[in-house]
Amino acid sequence: MIVLFTDFGGDGPYVGQMKAVLAQQAPETPVIDLLHNAPRFNVRASAHLLAAYIPAFPADSVLLGVVDPGVGDVQRKAVAISITGRWYVGPENGLFDVLTARAILRQEEVTCWEITWRPENLSNSFHGRDLFAPVAACLACGEAPPGIQINWPVSAAVANDLSEVIFIDHYGNAITGIRASNIASTACLKIGEHIVMRANTFCDVAVGQAFCYENANGLMEIAINQGNAAHGLNLTIGSRVVTINDSQRC
Repeated sequence: MIVLFTDFGGDGPYVGQMKAVLAQQAPETPVIDLLHNAPRFNVRASAHLLAAYIPAFPADSVLLGVVDPGVGDVQRKAVAISITGRWYVGPENGLFDVLTARAILRQEEVTCWEITWRPENLSNSFHGRDLFAPVAACLACGEAPPGIQINWPVSAAVANDLSEVIFIDHYGNAITGIRASNIASTACLKIGEHIVMRANTFCDVAVGQAFCYENANGLMEIAINQGNAAHGLNLTIGSRVVTINDSQRC
């Protein structure tokens, strides 16, 4: 299985062109669209989002990730990272740092390769199609990465949660980079002047009420029951989120 995670959007031709390469070079491998509206140009937010989403996929899957505002930079490496059997292919720009740092803390087996292979016709602006997709297809077919093994200098601090909004979904719910397992079950969240109480799920609060909860991927999420939290609370990607552990202040 090849899993796609990009900031390309779903309306343009880019995803289709990548899929065409994958279909030609790994025709027997299913391709899953995880997300194509990852935070645009925002590698840090995307890295935390990806780290939360990827555990749902099989251990032998290949994740092709492209959030690459620096595409075309000759100093930026192309990498393939193996973490306990699952491959990650994309730019060496921080997109895979969070999940790699957390895997290292869990003492999982991590191996990194610099992709030294280049196609004859490599565009300056579409490495997702010309470079990363062929490598992902290669790995999905059981071949070795076309490159050299390197050290992956990731700081343990990168594994820490991100106390910001990292994604706003179709409903206007704001996903944060805070893992629910890392805060008290009685904690609430503060965004600007708004203190948002915690609940288990939508039916626990009145229609129109703002609340926060642990979402299906283990992250704290801010919502308004049958409303739009991003609009109602003036939230954007990057909005600062403060955890309040004092139940009296909540």
